[in-house]
Amino acid sequence: MVKRNENFTKLTAGYLFPEINRRKKLVAEKNPNAKIISLGVGDTTLPLSLHITEGLLKESNALSTKEGYSGYGDEQGMTSLRRKISENIYGGAVSPDEVFVSDGAKCDISRLQVLFGKDASVAIQDPSYPVYVDGSVIIGATGKYNEKKGQFDKIVYMKCTPENNFFPDLENLPRTDLIYFCSPNNPTGAVATREELKKLVDFAKKNKSIILFDSAYSFFISDEKLPKSIYEVEGAKEVAIEISSFSKPAGFTGVRLGWTVVPQLLSYDDGSSVNKDWNRVMTTLFNGASNVAQYGGLYALDNKGVVEMKETIDHYLENTRLIKNALESFNIKTYGGTNAPYIWAHFPGKKSWDVFEEILNKTFVVTTPGAGFGPAGEGFLRFSGFNTRENTLEAIERLKKLKF
Repeated sequence: MVKRNENFTKLTAGYLFPEINRRKKLVAEKNPNAKIISLGVGDTTLPLSLHITEGLLKESNALSTKEGYSGYGDEQGMTSLRRKISENIYGGAVSPDEVFVSDGAKCDISRLQVLFGKDASVAIQDPSYPVYVDGSVIIGATGKYNEKKGQFDKIVYMKCTPENNFFPDLENLPRTDLIYFCSPNNPTGAVATREELKKLVDFAKKNKSIILFDSAYSFFISDEKLPKSIYEVEGAKEVAIEISSFSKPAGFTGVRLGWTVVPQLLSYDDGSSVNKDWNRVMTTLFNGASNVAQYGGLYALDNKGVVEMKETIDHYLENTRLIKNALESFNIKTYGGTNAPYIWAHFPGKKSWDVFEEILNKTFVVTTPGAGFGPAGEGFLRFSGFNTRENTLEAIERLKKLKF
């Protein structure tokens, strides 16, 4: 018989979001007439905008004609889309040949873990998106398990809490090969300042590390003083890879379209090109993003598409503001929710999953337990603005019935 990949035995009991769905289904089965509203999982709810849909329809219809049919495209993405991402999002700060179009940020994060392999040590924000840890565990980039700490010795948790303004203590952080950093952060909603990112870049340079910068929520940053890309920081192209996505700003969670920037200046310790190896990964393990989805991306980045995306983003940010204001009126301390679609709510002295269960069972509102994002997430819940205005307002009214 074939042996099981032993790394799967090292994973926690269940991936966070499937576990939330499991518990939600149990409540739905017990309460078949209840309307369950999700302020938890970060999936979009608004329909695609009309202009962006035109791009998807145009390519779909073209595929039914002899002149418009297309088969395999370039695995790295359409040249026109790579150029548009380079110009419209990065203002030419990165070149089109440094942009690789994909089927989403989460997929690229897993491929990056393949790129660097099981011997790479990693530092991860705590709390953070679970795939950073789980993907590292699956590939075997863990080392030995430290029973005393309850952690793997090759995974360093960078504690990011209100006490340090959600930015890690770099002075006391051990050197690792890779540093996962997400801004705006999922789940805390914290956005790193330019000065903080400069410290991170300088730290990576000093330690000869590579930053894997997840900017999937950068479109939600409205404060012009806050950087939307790590490449706004001098020297970042020498030490950072940036991963981003159309999922949240354009509603492409199901359409699937994202990109990763791997600068030509980025190299391994032997001087060889990371960009060249990433190109090999993408052309070997990936057949390219859907041609149809890429046309949708082109429309999303033209003038009309950008306006429509902003309308979608503003809708979700207003939902987030309403939830944040409501929670604070209940005397619950919150963080984030200003330049990000997530609110990080603190319930001191309580377990995250206990508060999650109380809210779900008493109000039929789904949240996300902070403990699922890392040890530092215990005692917190993540609330999401990704819903309709009607559902958001109804959920707020239901939450008013609870005594926190």
